[in-house]
Amino acid sequence: MTNLSLIQRQVIESPLNTRLFVSGSAGTGKTTTGIERLRYLLEQGVPADSILMLTPQRTMQEPYLELLFSPERHAGGEVTSATIGGLAKRMSDLFWPMAVEAAGFKNRDQPPVFLTLETAQYYMAYLVRPLLEQGYFQSLTIDRNRLYSQILDNLNKAAVVGFSYTEIGSRMDAAWFGDPGQRRIYQDAQECATLFREFCLDHNLLDFSLQLEIFSNILWPLEQVQNFLKQTYRHLIYDNVEEDAPRAHDIIGEWLADFDSALLIYDNDAGYRYFLGGDAVTGHALREACDKKIEFAESFVSSENIIQLSDTLVSAITHQESENGNPNNTLEFILAHYYPEMLDKIIARIKLLIEQEGVPPAEIVILAPYLSDALRFSITHRLDQAGIPSRTHRPSRSLRDEAGSQSLLILSALAHPHWKVHPTKFDVTHAFMFALNTDLIRAQLLTEIVYRQKDLRLSSFDEIKPEIQERITYLLGQKYTNLRNWLNDYREQTPLPLDFFMRKLFGEVLSQPDHGFHRNADAIRVAASLIESIKKFRYSTESSFISNPAFDLGKEYIAMLEDGVIAAQYLESWRTENKDTVLVAPAHTFLLMNHPVTVQFWLDPGSSGWVQRLSQPLTHPYVLSRHWESGRMWMDTDEVEAETESLARLASGLLSRCREKLFLALADLGETGFEQRGTLLRAFQKVIQEHES
Repeated sequence: MTNLSLIQRQVIESPLNTRLFVSGSAGTGKTTTGIERLRYLLEQGVPADSILMLTPQRTMQEPYLELLFSPERHAGGEVTSATIGGLAKRMSDLFWPMAVEAAGFKNRDQPPVFLTLETAQYYMAYLVRPLLEQGYFQSLTIDRNRLYSQILDNLNKAAVVGFSYTEIGSRMDAAWFGDPGQRRIYQDAQECATLFREFCLDHNLLDFSLQLEIFSNILWPLEQVQNFLKQTYRHLIYDNVEEDAPRAHDIIGEWLADFDSALLIYDNDAGYRYFLGGDAVTGHALREACDKKIEFAESFVSSENIIQLSDTLVSAITHQESENGNPNNTLEFILAHYYPEMLDKIIARIKLLIEQEGVPPAEIVILAPYLSDALRFSITHRLDQAGIPSRTHRPSRSLRDEAGSQSLLILSALAHPHWKVHPTKFDVTHAFMFALNTDLIRAQLLTEIVYRQKDLRLSSFDEIKPEIQERITYLLGQKYTNLRNWLNDYREQTPLPLDFFMRKLFGEVLSQPDHGFHRNADAIRVAASLIESIKKFRYSTESSFISNPAFDLGKEYIAMLEDGVIAAQYLESWRTENKDTVLVAPAHTFLLMNHPVTVQFWLDPGSSGWVQRLSQPLTHPYVLSRHWESGRMWMDTDEVEAETESLARLASGLLSRCREKLFLALADLGETGFEQRGTLLRAFQKVIQEHES
């Protein structure tokens, strides 16, 4: 604890009967203090299994888990690291007999089946797809996967805010000011949400919303449940309080007085998860239940110039007066006419930073409002060509978009001809290219000769003309022969569950030396996530469709991915084996990673994507919140005010995670080819004009 400030030490070494509320901006050492407080509790002999460590989402626990999983830990019990959703799931499972009747489940003698985001979307699609054919949502143009996810989001909002799911449509309708046709859409969304909930109650399925409602409405008020929790957990560390939901704050507020000690950590300028139901206001109210309120003011991350730039920029966004800061030492523009030219200049500047100024790659991040597949490829390809190690992170990217999972899924289709899924030659080419670790030309030549799409036949390498065999190479021919023989042998056996099949294929073929998954850490991570996803899908569907002989798990899973269902969040996607890399990520994702860096590049500050909310015609994060006045209409002025507040919070949050330098990369013609002059760029122009005047 040599580098800690006096105020940090005071918090860490506080008596074991104190409840503390620590607040401050990002970079002031709050999470570091939380980690050291956890270490202090363990060193003082507090039993590890009496400590509850809460965060709004699992990825925010990573800094704490590094301590808990480190070799320096003493043997003994384990600290419980959880989210309020995770706690709800555990309690629903443990006290299921108490909940099953009160919640209205039909099969009271059967255990609960917990749904992931993926499996919840699968069931939603199963129920809503027939309604779409009947004319539901007819006036709406939207991808089906987004439609399913927004209906689920409404259910989740009702659960985390604390109102009945039957009120979703009426709340949205009462706030609508515009085309009357939209009111029919809200009615359809309400009917779909009600249908989904009834299906869950009929089949003992618990999505996130139902888990949380059971815990907060049925189990938490029970004396037996409260006694169990209060006797089990005597100490609380609750980080990122401002990002959690009102229902979580309600429960912790009632529970707080029963903890021997508690440390609540609150970021004053955050609240980035508002679109998921996060509520900074109800989080801040928890300070009144604490014995001491402590404010951290000194930043351990941002330089004085960056702090000045942040203050001036936020004032420009919110149209307030501020003292003029000097952006010259901290702000630099990268200007180009065309977008590809701008990307080239960014890579050249990063190369200089690494090679001449000694900035480690891990201290550089490239941020965009959204990270499309095209932009992701364009940046990473340029970084690879420049010899700069990089990694990307986009949680909304579907598993089906990853090369490793595509290869596994295509080979699965080839191994199961009874699915009647016929991959194209293009797909098989890319599967061979990745799985057999070869180039596109040889993979394409091999596919054209050996693959018959109509009957899924794979002919042998020996049937190929000798001169073509030489072009393909005998080494690739041997790898292909091993794969073909393995697939043919499998076809003659009784089919395995899809996750079992993939484990077998991965272990016996694809992970072997000189194959695509051998020593490819990123591909292995993707394969692990895919197999975990399939396993959870199998668990959740077995109870509902086990009596249906026509149901085939593998075929249904591939159809689900083709429907665009995104992957549930797997912690592996937030981890990387090689952290000494340039990170490329969407701005909001970077904020939730809570990882300060020396240099940031912001792409295309003239884009409206920095300020505008995603179009969500079936849901609304502000109307479906605890603070929206019932019956009040959502007007254009409300939208502008919300956008301004959100942009100010985003800019402040990013700069509080920047140590020394910000580069603004701007092309005359944006990524889509149009000239852009968005709110963020105008704010930067105002900052520069005020400084020059």
